[in-house]
Amino acid sequence: MPKKTFERVEKKFLLTREQYQKISQAFSPYFHADQYGQYTICNVYFDTPDDCLIHRSLEKPPYKEKLRLRSYGTSPGPETLFFLEIKKKYKGVVYKRRITLNLQEAEALLERGALPDWRENDGHSFQDRQILGEMRYFLSHYHPAPKLFLGYDRIALAGIEDPELRVTFDTGIRCREEDVSPLTGGSEGFRLLPEDLVLMEIKVSGAYPIWMARTLGDAKAYPVSFSKYGRYYEYKCSQRRKAAYTPLFAVEGAPLYSLA
Repeated sequence: MPKKTFERVEKKFLLTREQYQKISQAFSPYFHADQYGQYTICNVYFDTPDDCLIHRSLEKPPYKEKLRLRSYGTSPGPETLFFLEIKKKYKGVVYKRRITLNLQEAEALLERGALPDWRENDGHSFQDRQILGEMRYFLSHYHPAPKLFLGYDRIALAGIEDPELRVTFDTGIRCREEDVSPLTGGSEGFRLLPEDLVLMEIKVSGAYPIWMARTLGDAKAYPVSFSKYGRYYEYKCSQRRKAAYTPLFAVEGAPLYSLA
């Protein structure tokens, strides 16, 4: 049964292909592929009309939260199970809670606030119902709408001795603002990173094992602050700023600008 709650520290690393090859080879004795292995993840991120959630997230406050709908694979259908997730971060610790819904249930909840028709003894636990209540509160508080599709190809590893130790490698990170809901528009979109970069994420409940810290040091891999949604939002804002200025004329080869 898929895990529904997570509490861990997550660190991200932007790797060159050379670093990726070195690290993945060094990690191989300590990890095996998780239940999904290598796959494509499709997400829809939700936000307020004025982009309050992502704007607040980029300010790096002690507490932040976001809502997303996730599926595995690029061709979800009526019987596909989706993961609706609330992800919160407080003082560097990530707390994630999620429930599984089919497409019809997800649409009804997200668009109308309608609760799924969960009956007694249908396999849904008290924890499921508690998380569902949190989802409903989030929706009623923020009134979010689907804002961004974000997909990527992932290799996911779980620790052999410690299954809570996880590493993921993401490539082909792409996004779009059109045709984002439901997750039925394919997985194509604007590319966020060059093809020669790999986003690695290490998810751990405690300190890194010594062999892991040594491997990262040898590869000169260092943590970075990187949000997929945040990276696209910053790009979009930079494009708006550029569009707001029109060159008038050049003085000694340097253009002057004024607000359009």
